[in-house]
Amino acid sequence: MSIASNIENLRRDIPQAVKLVCVSKFHPDEVLMEAYQTGERIFGESRVQEMAGKHERLPKDIEWHFIGHLQKNKIKNIAPFVHLIHGVDSFELLSEINKQALKEGRIISCLLQIHIAKEDSKFGFSKEEIIEMLNAELWKSFKNIKICGLMGMATFTNDKKQVKQEFDGLHQLFGKIKNEFFASDSDFKEISMGMSDDFHQAIDAGTTMVRVGSLIFGSRVV
Repeated sequence: MSIASNIENLRRDIPQAVKLVCVSKFHPDEVLMEAYQTGERIFGESRVQEMAGKHERLPKDIEWHFIGHLQKNKIKNIAPFVHLIHGVDSFELLSEINKQALKEGRIISCLLQIHIAKEDSKFGFSKEEIIEMLNAELWKSFKNIKICGLMGMATFTNDKKQVKQEFDGLHQLFGKIKNEFFASDSDFKEISMGMSDDFHQAIDAGTTMVRVGSLIFGSRVV
């Protein structure tokens, strides 16, 4: 099936209120443009150099989301244009994003990544760490970042009950953090969870944003 057909089928399963991030990492420009021509404007990349190159070459109304593990020394390469950084997993990273955003005269939107999976290979704050960081309030001095919500990746497993528990837990944590730290902040509204294999469960659990690649573009090209 064509990319346009894949997107049409996918859109039937995604509520209008849920944002679709087309995970375009490892795919060439012409493949992204097929999705762009269907009306998609949000693309997710996980490598700084690849995303920077695509930003230079492709239409400027694309919203570029960085969805990978971001190294502090590479933030400067995407700070001029990145729309949303999904995986902020430490206070130090948040601080460096603020520093580079200040240099660019921008405010960069960020999601705080929570470690919800039963896998050590995934990154993110623990529930205790994120509450501790927010309570310390040092982040409030960062004027060039905007914390817009949370992100999490469920365990890669066929156990749907476990995935449901992890997504439900992230949704509950979002509510707690919203009430305690961002009650008057209308920008804190996003929960990024759900990928090609589990986005239906993420939607049921209240996600506002799903990151889908293989169902759109097929197997990734490395």
